[in-house]
Amino acid sequence: MSDAPEVNRPVVTPVRVVIAACLVAPFVAMLWVGSYAKIDPTFIGIPFFYWYQMLWVLISTALTMIAYKLWQRDQHARKAEQAHGGAGQ
Repeated sequence: MSDAPEVNRPVVTPVRVVIAACLVAPFVAMLWVGSYAKIDPTFIGIPFFYWYQMLWVLISTALTMIAYKLWQRDQHARKAEQAHGGAGQ
């Protein structure tokens, strides 16, 4: 076993921060009830309270898909870096 410390990529990277933001945003939006606990503006007769939440279903789907694709790309880059002996060593 070598005594030299192993050089790894940092765990917290800008891409992973974006992934976390994509996954946390829907929770923050839904837990901040005061921002959407109202009736107006209505959309095709549906109070804001309801259509806002349904809109977040679509937004959450898109954000989760983006986070997943970014995660896949990050993992692929890390595996490629490990296979080639790491960058900058």
